[in-house]
Amino acid sequence: MTVQELPGAGASHRVTPPPAWRPRTEAAPLLPDPEPYRVLGTAAAEHLDPALMRRYYAELVRGRRYNAQATALTRQGRLAVYPSTVGQEAAEIAAALVLEEQDWLFPSYRDTLAAVARGLDPVQALTLLRGDWHTGYDPREHRIAPLCTPLATQLPHAVGVAHAARLRGDDVVALAMVGDGGTSEGDFHEALNFAAVWQAPVVFLVQNNGFAISVPLAKQTAAPTLAHKAVGYGMPGRLVDGNDVAALHEVLTEAVKRARSGGGPTLIEAVTYRMEAHTNADDATRYRSDSEVEAWKAHDPVGLLERELTGRGWLDEAGVQEARDAAEAMAADLRERMNAEPVLNPMDLFAHVYAEQTGRLREQAAMLRAELEAEDDA
Repeated sequence: MTVQELPGAGASHRVTPPPAWRPRTEAAPLLPDPEPYRVLGTAAAEHLDPALMRRYYAELVRGRRYNAQATALTRQGRLAVYPSTVGQEAAEIAAALVLEEQDWLFPSYRDTLAAVARGLDPVQALTLLRGDWHTGYDPREHRIAPLCTPLATQLPHAVGVAHAARLRGDDVVALAMVGDGGTSEGDFHEALNFAAVWQAPVVFLVQNNGFAISVPLAKQTAAPTLAHKAVGYGMPGRLVDGNDVAALHEVLTEAVKRARSGGGPTLIEAVTYRMEAHTNADDATRYRSDSEVEAWKAHDPVGLLERELTGRGWLDEAGVQEARDAAEAMAADLRERMNAEPVLNPMDLFAHVYAEQTGRLREQAAMLRAELEAEDDA
C-alpha cells in the first residue's frame, strides 16, 4: 500500500513514491524452479560427458569409502567425532570439482569430503576432528578455509574473500557450503545481503539434508524452499536434486561461471538426505523412522549414477571394480596413517594465536614450560 492508497489520505498527501520504494530487481527471474532440477534418469542425461561422469563415479565411490573409514576410526577412538556425509557425497564432490585452482572453498565442519575431493590429504582433513592441531592444513596453500564448526560463520568470510579479490582484480570465486541448520543463523542473512549488494563473486551451496541435528526443516522455516530466500536478497535461487551429481555439476558450474563473469552471487539449495546420524554422539532413531531412511536409500547418489552409467554402456564391471579398488587403497592408507600415534608439542598451544604474544599469553606459556620441564626432571 502506498501513501496514495491510505484511507483518508487527502490531496496534499498524494505524492509519487520515491525511487527507493520501487523494486530494485525483478523477482521472477530470481525464483527457483518449482521442483528440484534433475538430469539423471531424464532425457538430458543423453548429452552428458561419459568421461566426466566416470570421474564423478570414481570420486563418489571413494567418498563413500572415506566416510565409512572415518566413522570406523571414530569408533576405534582415533577421532573424537566425525560428522558423516553418507548420502550427501554428490554435493560434496561437485562443490570441489567445479572450482578452478585459484578459487576458494569455504566448508563447514561436515564438509571434510569436499576438502578431500579438492585435493587435501585425507589425514590433514581429519586432523581437526582428531584434536591434534588447530586446522591440520595450510588454508592458503590449498585455497580451503578452515573447517568451520560454528554454524554459518564461514559465509561472511567467503563474501569478504570474494569481494576483496574482485577489488584487486583477481580471478577468484568463493564457494561457501552450509547446512539447512546454518540458514537459521544471522551470519547467513548478513553474508547473502552483503554478497548481493556488493555483487561479490560467491556461490552459496546449502545442503538441505532434512535435519539440523534433530530439528526438521519445517520447524526452522516457513519458506516454500530455502532457495526462495535468495529472492529477498536480490540474487538467483536454484533448487537442485542434491543426490544427482550430474545436475549438481551443471547448476554449480553455471553459478561459478556467472560469479566469475561479474554476474554476482547465487544461492543453491541441494535437496539431499543425511543417511547416518548427525555425529557418533547422536541417536537419530529418536527423531526419524527407519522407513524414512530406507526410502531415501533408493535415491542414493552412488547408485543413481552407477545405474545411469551402466545402463548407457558407459561403465562396465571392470570400471566398477577399478573404482572400488582405488577406494580401498585410499582407506587402507588412511587407516595406517591414522593409527600412528601423533607427536605433539604442548607449546604449540601458544603458536599462531597472535602475531605478537600478549603478556598474559607469555606468562601462561612460561608456566606450562616450567611444568613440562619439571615432569622431565622427575
